[in-house]
Amino acid sequence: MTESLPMTDATDIPALMADIGARARAAAAELAYASPERKYAALIGAAEAVWAARDAIGDSNCEDLAYAEAKGLSAAMTDRLMLDDRRIRAIVDGLRAVAEQADPVGQVLADWDMPSGLNIRRVRTPLGVVGVIYESRPNVTADAGALCLKAGNAVILRGGSESFHSSRAIHDCLVTGLRQAGLPSDAIQLVPTRDRAAVSAMLTATDHIDVIVPRGGKGLVGLVQREARVPVFAHLEGICHVYADRDADLEKARRVVLNAKTRRTGICGAAECLLIDWQFYTKHGAVLIEDLLAAGVEVRTEGELLRVAGTVRAAPDDFGREFLDMIIAAKLVDGVDEAIAHIRRYGSNHTESILTENDTTAARFFERLDSAILMRNASTQFADGGEFGMGAEIGIATGKMHARGPVGAEQLTSFKYLVTGDGTIRG
Repeated sequence: MTESLPMTDATDIPALMADIGARARAAAAELAYASPERKYAALIGAAEAVWAARDAIGDSNCEDLAYAEAKGLSAAMTDRLMLDDRRIRAIVDGLRAVAEQADPVGQVLADWDMPSGLNIRRVRTPLGVVGVIYESRPNVTADAGALCLKAGNAVILRGGSESFHSSRAIHDCLVTGLRQAGLPSDAIQLVPTRDRAAVSAMLTATDHIDVIVPRGGKGLVGLVQREARVPVFAHLEGICHVYADRDADLEKARRVVLNAKTRRTGICGAAECLLIDWQFYTKHGAVLIEDLLAAGVEVRTEGELLRVAGTVRAAPDDFGREFLDMIIAAKLVDGVDEAIAHIRRYGSNHTESILTENDTTAARFFERLDSAILMRNASTQFADGGEFGMGAEIGIATGKMHARGPVGAEQLTSFKYLVTGDGTIRG
């Protein structure tokens, strides 16, 4: 097996990426028929290696945190980067959860017979080589590597410059699992440079990469969508809305709104806009706003809600903005249809939640919005593949082609038709 390339900041990028791509393509051919048992063993081995190396991973993460501090990253972005024992344990648990899932490769999606005598089966098959470009969060290294492996794909990982050392330490553990299971170490490769030219090379690597998955902010995703010649699973901004309907339960609404905004502000499932029905406001007052202010959230608003002490006037672009911080936009609306119209105008088709006890209103909200994830009486922070039972996710796809919502192992497969005859000819 080929040894992994050393991490470096100075290299011949075109030659480097061509070599990585060729090795990934060769590994993908072998993974396509790898047994479920070997993939399971590789993931369990990787999980054990991560836990055994938790001190080394923590040390590497400290290097990244120092780098992030020097760059002046926000507190929310630093939180995305930080790894402690609890988060390392979550990486381990995610690897084990993916390992325990049913292997999607070879699953029969449909099986039918034709009058001609042909039997036709549609079965899941790997995509081939997946390129993942992501920012800040080093746990994506493990999530993306595990899910691609489970789906029989080779993967080329290009992490953010902030998570350079953490990602490398986690990647080493994934390679350990591959080697122990007798699978090619090139199945999961990490681009060993911070040089942005590597991203451009991946986006045009049509000979080596079958699909690109960007996971990051608007700037990264926009760059990928503009420049990619390889197909893209789009993961746009998480401009997530929570709508408190006139028939919402007050205590449920208070719990959900606070959690949706404050549990972790730097993730794509964090709520960025709160819509409050006028009748809810008339009945319960500004309690939802006051809860947010008491929790330290800056509430940017307009009109009547500016009367609430502590709020600030919203700028024109605050509605439709992904803050990824302790900031939220808030607005009063007249009923569910006005809430729907606002979300259609300002949303990013990621995740929206309605808080209501009215089944008809909830059904209208679900029917008339087309975001990838719609929720009722639940925090938008549940927009996560792990919380959907996928073990982990490679991202939340907001487009409509192929994959949508949390992208797990099944979403990283395609299919092929297996046709069986008995000397059958066409008349």
